[in-house]
Order: sequence, then structure tokens, then C-alpha cells
Amino acid sequence: MAVIAKRGKKMRARWALLGCLFTVTLQGAGMAGAAEIKVLTAGAFKQIVLAVAPLFERTSGHKLVVVNDTVGALVRRIKGGEEFDVAVVTPAAAEGLAKDGKLAPDSVRVLARVGVGVMVRAGAPVPDISTVEAFKQALIAAKSVAYIDPASGGSSGIYVAGLLDRLGVAEVVKAKAKLKKGGYVADLIVGGEADLGIHQISEIVPVKEVVLVGPLPADIQNYTVYAGAVGAAARDGAAARALIEVLRGGAAAAVLKAKGMEPAGS
Repeated sequence: MAVIAKRGKKMRARWALLGCLFTVTLQGAGMAGAAEIKVLTAGAFKQIVLAVAPLFERTSGHKLVVVNDTVGALVRRIKGGEEFDVAVVTPAAAEGLAKDGKLAPDSVRVLARVGVGVMVRAGAPVPDISTVEAFKQALIAAKSVAYIDPASGGSSGIYVAGLLDRLGVAEVVKAKAKLKKGGYVADLIVGGEADLGIHQISEIVPVKEVVLVGPLPADIQNYTVYAGAVGAAARDGAAARALIEVLRGGAAAAVLKAKGMEPAGS
């Protein structure tokens, strides 16, 4: 009981500190009045935005509206004229959108990065993926393998498709692949449609019904970097910029790590 109480005190202290950091960040932005901030975020970063939203809203008085999709789909939506205030996409996508006049160029900030991991359903046998060869054998042995459909524009799906080719197992895996067009690959594992799943770690960690076997071996690991930027037509540019600073600052570092991501600069 003493250990639990001690952990509880540490957690309360941590959130109190985060609250102070949020307050300092928002006060430094000099914002006045409440605003509704629409955030278009890549799926892997959705959990981070949702985790900081309550504290940000309570401290700032602003309201977040969070919409997620694949990076490719978000780029198409933004180019198509969808209204938004903050976008969280890859740096390359942000650079392209800034050149197109959709993002404020000086607002682009790197937020975090996340690696690719492997999952199985909770309670299922855990395969060995400690080496590249072990990972290949796990793919071959699996009855079905789930990952994001590359055609949907998801960064992990695009990488996995190329990786399967490089490993020489593309034909074997594609014959039993279950592709997810967006959202959680874990849904296919939980639903019994696949017994092995590959997705960004931050998309695996939140799902209690699956187990993160581990990250891909270092030799074939791939990190997706995410950047936040303010929309060129943002309704409240100061509020949008403050949110980005919160997402990339020390106040969000603990949240990022807990959700399976690495803060910028780590």
C-alpha cells in the first residue's frame, strides 16, 4: 500500500508540474478569449493530442476539435480546402503544404518521432523478433499479417511494403496480408482477422487487448517524424502556436514517452 501511495503522490506531482508548465506556455503566448482550435493530426499522433487536450483546454480556456487521418489523406484534405488551425503531419508534408500556402512556414516545429513495432493478441504466443532473421521467420510462420494499406498513404504501411520486398518475403506475406486503410491495425488483431500486426508503436500501446512484442530490429527500424504547424488561415494563430509549443515542450515529454513516442531532440 505504501508503494501504491508513493506512486500516486509522484503521479499527482507530475501532473501538477505539467499544469504549471502548460500555464506558463499559454500565458507567454498572450492569448485573450476562448477559441475553438481544429487539429488535423496523423493517426499516430492522435493519442498525444487527446492526452494533452483536457489540461490544455482547462488551462487556456480554448476548445480542441481533433480529427485524424493518414498523412497522405490529410494532405489531400488540406489541399482540397478543408478548414483547420493546426496540422500534425510529417516534416516533408508540412514543407510541401507551406510552399502551397496552406501552412504558415515559420510555424513548422518538429514534435516527436515513433518507430515501428510488432503486436499479437493478448495471451497469444509471443514470437521472437530480436533479429532480422527471426522477424522474417515470424512473418513466414504467421497465419496472417496485418499492416496499414500503403495505398491509403499511411507512413508505416508504405515502409512495411518496401521492407517486405527488401527481406524477400513480399509474395509470402501479401498472400495472407490483412490491410487496414486507416485507424488501428490492432483492430484486426483483436477481431481475430490476423494473428501478427505491424504498426507504429504509438498505435499499439493504447490497445489493451494486444501486446507489443517489441520494436523492429535496429537494422530495419524506421522512424516517422511528426511536425506541427499552424494553418495559414487559422482563426486564432496565437492559440494554435501555443498548442504546438505545448506539444513539443517539456510538458508533453512524459505523455509522449507513455504513448510510445520519443520527444523531439531525444
